[in-house]
Amino acid sequence: MAEVSGEGVEGGRAEVEVVDLCRELIRIDTSNPGDHSGPGERVAAEYVAAKLDEVGLATQIFESHPRRTSVVARMEGEDPSRPPLLLHGHLDVVPADAADWSRDPFGGEIADGCVWGRGAVDMKDMDAMILAMVRERMRTGRRPPRDIVLAFLADEEAGGYFGAKWLVDHHPELFADCTEAVGEVGGFSFTVRDDLRLYLIETAEKGIAWMRLTATGTAGHGSMVNDDNAVTELAEAVARLGRHRFPLRLTKTVRAFLEEVCDAFGIEFDPDDEEAVAETVARLGPIATMIGATLRNSVNPTMLRAGYKTNVIPQTATAEVDGRFLPGLEDEYFATIDELLGPKVTRDSERQLPAVETDFSGALVAAMADALKAEDPAARAVPYCLSGGTDAKAFAELGIKGYGFAPLKLPPELNFAGMFHGIDERVPVDGLQFGVRVLNRFVDNC
Repeated sequence: MAEVSGEGVEGGRAEVEVVDLCRELIRIDTSNPGDHSGPGERVAAEYVAAKLDEVGLATQIFESHPRRTSVVARMEGEDPSRPPLLLHGHLDVVPADAADWSRDPFGGEIADGCVWGRGAVDMKDMDAMILAMVRERMRTGRRPPRDIVLAFLADEEAGGYFGAKWLVDHHPELFADCTEAVGEVGGFSFTVRDDLRLYLIETAEKGIAWMRLTATGTAGHGSMVNDDNAVTELAEAVARLGRHRFPLRLTKTVRAFLEEVCDAFGIEFDPDDEEAVAETVARLGPIATMIGATLRNSVNPTMLRAGYKTNVIPQTATAEVDGRFLPGLEDEYFATIDELLGPKVTRDSERQLPAVETDFSGALVAAMADALKAEDPAARAVPYCLSGGTDAKAFAELGIKGYGFAPLKLPPELNFAGMFHGIDERVPVDGLQFGVRVLNRFVDNC
């Protein structure tokens, strides 16, 4: 059983346990560099399975590749005729260099009212909330209204190909009767004033296009004039991409979010005034960068490779770029990319995942909003689009509607967006406790 020391933490059993579960998960290094050279998720998966088995919930462990491990379980609800709800979280984290951190990134320390470590917000906090909530329900026999499918997944930080995507491709029967899913990067607060906090529920994600660009020219001696230089051709194409500013495009979700923000601040919403939209986003402080990235498509050059000797002009040069496109704009996006590349540079897909979007309506959304309001009377749930991607993309292939709802009440000064893949990642202890209470209420009414 998890050590329920709490170290000064007060509250019910789940509220104490969620803190220790989060700390223990952080201490298990599941760094995912994207090439199987990391430790994998096996140890963390066994830890999760043991915690569920301990309270009588049977688990299945799946290993898509050595040490790349996921756990799936199913908690019975009161009405088995209803479609189950899928709750999913990933066990892997991005790597962390301890030299850059103020504290051990795999120490799971409590300091300044926070749990510190890699994965504290992305997303071992939500893994811990789910575990604490489920363990308490299993101990007390408190069944949810419908079945809950639990999935703790490998490889999300590299696209989910050895986690969610692998399970969807090889074991779709695990999720075949699910119609809705709840995962990460949503349900966190943005304080407008003391009596109003917006809680952002993720209902959309930009698509991902990691591309390899290749230019081919004529090889030769570095001392010669060469008008067919692959490096020059590639560099010019990369510069065009990097400097291109895609036009403002307000999708359904982004427009709805901006309308809510304008209403909260008491300002007029003008979707056709790009300067006014930018000023509205700027009011969002620490999350402005995250939201600003959802106003338009984007592409960022990230890697360049060419040549093997200074005095040899290489025949080929390659670059890698990170592209992101909004829901409904995929075809337009790639047409623009190809125009910017020009005829002498080709592109190949390294990794491509779709944009997803669902409506901010229905009983599940109402259950989220009500659960937040019950724990925070100042709460107002609003939809938003995530600039990154989650395992919701894989589950969408099965027709499952995905929402980001890992509830956290955050201090206004915390740079929450900066916690994702950043140094000194941390989550407030009282935020974890708030989250497990909200999640419990949500499940009661899902």
